[in-house]
Amino acid sequence: MAELSYSTNWNSMSDQALNTTIGAFVKQHRLNQNKSQEDVAEAANISRSTLSLLERGKTVNLTTFLRALRVLDLLYIMDTFQTRTQISPIKLAKLESEKRQRAGHKKDINDTKSDW
Repeated sequence: MAELSYSTNWNSMSDQALNTTIGAFVKQHRLNQNKSQEDVAEAANISRSTLSLLERGKTVNLTTFLRALRVLDLLYIMDTFQTRTQISPIKLAKLESEKRQRAGHKKDINDTKSDW
């Protein structure tokens, strides 16, 4: 079955709606892995009621969320938050122009003329 693709306007969502979306994400993945709330909570070192709050879209702290993601092997979503150093096109062009274009002649140590 093909997945439906749609775009969500995250900026227009309320904090509560975002929390609910995050909770549904965690719950769906937990159920897909056939894990009980008790199993995930114990492995994440949080209470079952705290996990239940997270899944219902209630406010929990970030550490609770990260612990649940770790137990469910979902930390790959953190890739979105990686920052990369960007280089300006002008700087890139300058660095490219400074690269060596040719190899030089190798000097043979034994081929040097001696003053003796």
